[in-house]
Amino acid sequence: MKPLRVIARSSALSVMQVREVFSCLPTVDYRLTTTESIGDKNRHISLMDNVPGDFFTREADEAVRNGEADMAVHSAKDLPYPLPPGLEVVALFEAFDKTDSLVCRDKLILSQLPSGARIGTSSAARRAELLKERSDLEVVSIRGTIEERIALVDSGQIDALIVATCALKRLGLENRISQILPFKTHALQGCLAVTGRIGDKRLKALFGPLDVRKKYGEVTLVGFGPGNPDLLTIAGQKALEQADVIFYDDLIDKTFTCNLKAEKIYVGKRKNHHSHSQDEINEMVYQAAISGKNAVRLKGGDPMIFAHGREEIDYLQSRLVKINVIPGISAATAAAAFTHIPLTHRDISSSVAFITGHATSNAGIPEADTLVYYMAGTTISEIAKKLVAAGRHADTPVALVYHVSHPDQKIFYSSLKELQFSVINYPTPLLVIIGAVVGFENGSVRQTALITGTTAKCYSSPDKIIHTPLIKIEKITPSAITQTIDIARFNWIIFTSRYGVCYFFDLLKEMRFDGRKLASIQIGSVGKTTTAELNKRLIYPDLESATGSSEGILNYFRDNHLSGKHILLPRSNKGLQSFSEGLRALGNHVTDFPVYTNTFNDNAAKVNLSDLHKIVFSSPSCVHAFKRLYGNLPSGIQLIAKGLTTENAIREDSIKPPLTTVSP
Repeated sequence: MKPLRVIARSSALSVMQVREVFSCLPTVDYRLTTTESIGDKNRHISLMDNVPGDFFTREADEAVRNGEADMAVHSAKDLPYPLPPGLEVVALFEAFDKTDSLVCRDKLILSQLPSGARIGTSSAARRAELLKERSDLEVVSIRGTIEERIALVDSGQIDALIVATCALKRLGLENRISQILPFKTHALQGCLAVTGRIGDKRLKALFGPLDVRKKYGEVTLVGFGPGNPDLLTIAGQKALEQADVIFYDDLIDKTFTCNLKAEKIYVGKRKNHHSHSQDEINEMVYQAAISGKNAVRLKGGDPMIFAHGREEIDYLQSRLVKINVIPGISAATAAAAFTHIPLTHRDISSSVAFITGHATSNAGIPEADTLVYYMAGTTISEIAKKLVAAGRHADTPVALVYHVSHPDQKIFYSSLKELQFSVINYPTPLLVIIGAVVGFENGSVRQTALITGTTAKCYSSPDKIIHTPLIKIEKITPSAITQTIDIARFNWIIFTSRYGVCYFFDLLKEMRFDGRKLASIQIGSVGKTTTAELNKRLIYPDLESATGSSEGILNYFRDNHLSGKHILLPRSNKGLQSFSEGLRALGNHVTDFPVYTNTFNDNAAKVNLSDLHKIVFSSPSCVHAFKRLYGNLPSGIQLIAKGLTTENAIREDSIKPPLTTVSP
């Protein structure tokens, strides 16, 4: 039989590694050819920079691919991921030592080195580990063979060196070890790898029995589906029954897993509470595999949809562990089936996009007819605002589906218009479907909405309406102070509600004020309802809030550098101080002018909140009145705010004191 043609790097360490591999096959004849890698030829390039993955393997592997050599021997941690096309790892040899060592001229250990000592390394990971232990040391990037690096220590150019212990032992340099370091090292450090052309039967016959991976278990990513065990695939069921250990998360049915014989390890993640980081999960699965266990990573939905599937594949495959993937029914497709909402429809939706709700500020909006947001329970209001701002119609219907496929599945219907200023405190997990396709179902399910303001006209919806005013609005009788206000001296009059408009003009009549004097005064309006009330009096405001709340007015004054203005605010006796204070902070003179009272409605009757799907608040005072009557805002009900100021009131933990009126 012809001798095997072997290629490796030309360093003494690389040659020793080839001898170590063939010491396991003493009767096999081979011929070694050495080469210099691109890394060997470019020693000026620091390994702490972003060097190519094949920095030390390219030339040897190219020789194998081209048929110039039968096999190459590499340090396994130098292997690129993925391997070049046409090549495979024929065998992996386990390391006899995976540690790092400190080499010091005076045999000092790490804790004994003086502050500022220069420590050489070629690895960013070793630098990080070193600085965790001794942040006062200077890390120096070095290159070269092991012998050349040690020479830098002996010549005094550096005070110490960090190097793989196995490299020192392979070269017979154990006597240079000052200390075995407690550093976390690369998973493949010290391991040797044989690469060859895919399907080379001779290499597999020779090296297959020596491959340490024969002792490894396999890893299988299994999609459990949306949570209903009946939706698990047959392949997934088989993998679970054959597993030695199962790593599972929160979306898995616990009664199902308790019947499996495998060891079960919880690695779930919920918002603001992760039992393990993703890196920790990856490492736990890896350790299970190399210990010989068949491991299943059981995931809700499908492993390749918002489930870190590819990250885990890369983590394991780059460490030469075999991995399989069994798909699962995704939450989106399950939601379509269980709600009868089609994700596509030949008449109205020819495309669908899946988006994660966790990164709404960074993710763009796909150009798709139907949008499905995963993990959007706490960000749906922000998503709705972003979609409307991007041109999606505000009346676009939305379905919010809780616990898809479970017995307690619930469906809540809304629209982008409503969700913009809604506080969604539904339980999670929550899947959100946005698009015209929702219209096939939302019209057949009538939901119940409680209107807390003085009128139900502000809420147009097919929902069943329960109108229970929680506040009373009453006109303020003109006082002596009112009679002395010189309205003509103001630069601006800003109306914050339709009641402010109504009662202000009623007062003007009683004061016999000449309305023509308003022509020289600029008019501001907070919201379309307020503007409509002004229009009834043939008054068209110079400014309407872009946000439908007082914040929009403040933003306009701030962006246009408006200061020194005399501003009149005709509003209730409970107008928010923040608006007045915000205008004053910009350098303006503000007069709060109460024209009506806003008080709690003592005659308001409680309703059964469990019958409700939505509660609509038209003002912060409605929010405060609701808390006074019911104690707290309920969970599991969509809370709709008319404007950003009201939304902020919903989110507040406590009720702020009413406005203190400033006299003119």
